[in-house]
Amino acid sequence: MNPFIPSTLASSWPPVVVGRSLELERVGDILKADGDLLLTGVPGIGRRTLVRSAARQVGARVVEIDCLRATDYSRFLQLLGDAILATFSQPMELSLVHTYLEPHSLQLDTSNTGRAKLLIPSGLDDWLVFKRLLALPQVLAESMDCRVVLVFQNFPHIRSWDRSNKWEDYLRQKIQVQTRVSYGIIATMAQKWAEQTDMKTVFLGPVADADLRSWLVTSMRQVELSLDQDAIQLVLDIVQGHFGDALALSRRIWLEHRGKVSVQVRSHQVYRSSVSLIEDLSVTFESLILLLPSTQVRVLECLALDPTDSPHANEYLKKHNLSRGGTLQGALLSLEQKGLVYGPDRGYKIALPMLGLWLRYRLG
Repeated sequence: MNPFIPSTLASSWPPVVVGRSLELERVGDILKADGDLLLTGVPGIGRRTLVRSAARQVGARVVEIDCLRATDYSRFLQLLGDAILATFSQPMELSLVHTYLEPHSLQLDTSNTGRAKLLIPSGLDDWLVFKRLLALPQVLAESMDCRVVLVFQNFPHIRSWDRSNKWEDYLRQKIQVQTRVSYGIIATMAQKWAEQTDMKTVFLGPVADADLRSWLVTSMRQVELSLDQDAIQLVLDIVQGHFGDALALSRRIWLEHRGKVSVQVRSHQVYRSSVSLIEDLSVTFESLILLLPSTQVRVLECLALDPTDSPHANEYLKKHNLSRGGTLQGALLSLEQKGLVYGPDRGYKIALPMLGLWLRYRLG
């Protein structure tokens, strides 16, 4: 298997988990005990991969919903229904789903693509549909004598339309009472209500350099490449334990040397690959910067050019002409909530290394 081709990586099973043995064991123990968890960390750090791998270890089926795609109640219901059908897609399983849904005026459509799709007739009450769909994984788990892990990614986004917290509160109730369904909430920071639902919180920080080094050497060997020691160290320095960025940079190195036999990649070639990668990502990063308030952009630029554990220090504030007090603290907290900067426990460093590299490259 080529570890740098997205299609083969996505289809690999078990999922690739690097340097997470302790976290994997803990999440597996939570799921085995019918527990629910809040998995926190910055985007690309490996949260979904960890849940999938832990679920496989305990023999559970995973249903994933990305709440960022849900713009209103109806869209959320469609995503929830389709996610359940994507996981329970075998004829016998679909028959169980059909038997459960039919009395509630909900139907399945398999006529066009061969893949089952939930049909929600107009006029049905969204709230009642939500209650029926949220009960379905428990029904399937009981009928098939299995466990289900219901994973909500970017869960806080539902508050953009669930203004009264009615749906969120109902979800919290179901987390407490369903016996064969474990809930996994994936977020950047811990949510306060997790304390009220007895959810276990697991934080994913950067992967240790030793684990990334081992993965990098092995993966490069699979595509008949090697890196000299300086090149390996440069990769580690650039990605700073962020597995998503490590994968992206390694893939770029492979692409730029594909077809060559027994090549040893050197540090200047790694640097060239990193510049090539951030140039391709520049449109994405520029769009992100345009969406941020100017105070947050300024803080990001300062942390990229001049990393510090103490952005509140008088000397640092004067050096970079930053505002004192609440303005700076508010910017740091908002950047942490967005997954762009780590908090004080990790020294306020930029959490997405490629973004930091692009900022330094852009500011020159």
